[in-house]
Amino acid sequence: MDKAVVHLDLDTFFVSCQRLVDSSLIGIPLIIGGSSNRGVVSCASMEARKFGVRSGMPQYLANKLCPQAKVIRGDFELYTKCSDLVTDIIQESSPLMEKSSIDEFYLDITGLDKYFGCYKWSTELRQRIIKESGLPISFGLSVNKTVSKMATNEGKPLGALKIEAPEIHSFMNPLSVKRLPGIGNSTFQTLSRIGIRKIGTLAEVPMEVMGKLLGKSGMTISQRAKGIDHTPVKPYSKRKSLSKERTFQQDTIDKGYLRTLLTGMVEDLCFKLRSDNWLTSNISVKIKYTNFDTESKQYSINYTSCDFTLMRLAFELLESVYQRRMRIRLIGVSFNKLVKGRHQIDMFEDTEEKLALYNTMDRIKTRFHKGAIQWGTGFMSKQKEEKDDSEIKPAQDILFPSNRHLYESVGGDQKYHR
Repeated sequence: MDKAVVHLDLDTFFVSCQRLVDSSLIGIPLIIGGSSNRGVVSCASMEARKFGVRSGMPQYLANKLCPQAKVIRGDFELYTKCSDLVTDIIQESSPLMEKSSIDEFYLDITGLDKYFGCYKWSTELRQRIIKESGLPISFGLSVNKTVSKMATNEGKPLGALKIEAPEIHSFMNPLSVKRLPGIGNSTFQTLSRIGIRKIGTLAEVPMEVMGKLLGKSGMTISQRAKGIDHTPVKPYSKRKSLSKERTFQQDTIDKGYLRTLLTGMVEDLCFKLRSDNWLTSNISVKIKYTNFDTESKQYSINYTSCDFTLMRLAFELLESVYQRRMRIRLIGVSFNKLVKGRHQIDMFEDTEEKLALYNTMDRIKTRFHKGAIQWGTGFMSKQKEEKDDSEIKPAQDILFPSNRHLYESVGGDQKYHR
């Protein structure tokens, strides 16, 4: 029996939330983003999209394309509240739900067609969400996550599209490879250079060839181009925190070493946040002195998964919490009050350059391993742990790839800095 997977996506979510609380924003070009030209667009209304404005676009370019648009900073507390309301509605109705981001959901409703009809059930759920939340939402229904997500995207806005198993290839093959989940601009450019621009063409390329071209992700992309995706819908559970801590073999009073250790911890946790589509609104740093007294302090912040922001705050917390002239035996950092959200949502103070840097580093870590490229201070802390007898001075906050050819093979025209 074919599975029945529904993908639900709230249309122009941030814009829709703002319009719920301010009706004067309805019908006008609206951009949610940074206040400066160095920011990026987080969300654009359909009216602004007609002028070419898109999510992730540099703010200065959006301003040129649509100068009449109203630009406002986002309100993530409002977005979280609206997302939680929709989550509760879906969870109450669905047998199995996965919340993949703040505005996207997957449901496994296999078997409902025997009793009710999957398309009818999905349509009624969508109508209930619109009625009770006031937010527009689209859905796609098919046999797996990949096809159902593509169906949603093709049906927007306010769409409801069902793709049966025999229709998958005729639906997917004419579409641009950009429409396939998992293909970003860099991968699209790589495929375009060898003449692969349509999903139908990509589906004909042997999986082994794609593996050699793009590594492990290439094999996954090859399967998805054929309409194959065995990824299960994972039951939703609300994660509250991510943390890392380190107990020293020898107690230390070296603040420089503590900072380099914090850098590595924050970098690892930020990569985990972005990999799993999480954002944090609270960071805390904990230390334990040699006499086992424990001290900790925390900051509440705007939702983010930004290395630069969280490293800076971790350093400030360390300075605030470490007040005694006493050696410490443990240091830890934790990100709390997590919500689902793509890393572009770390948005309002980010620049295009920072987002491009994070994307490049994340691709390298995903394709090879998380140690393939690191911040210099974090790298040096690991070196010091491995060579306790050596004196290693803290490095500057620079990129420090542990293998240069790995960086060049993924980063494309990015510069390598020593």
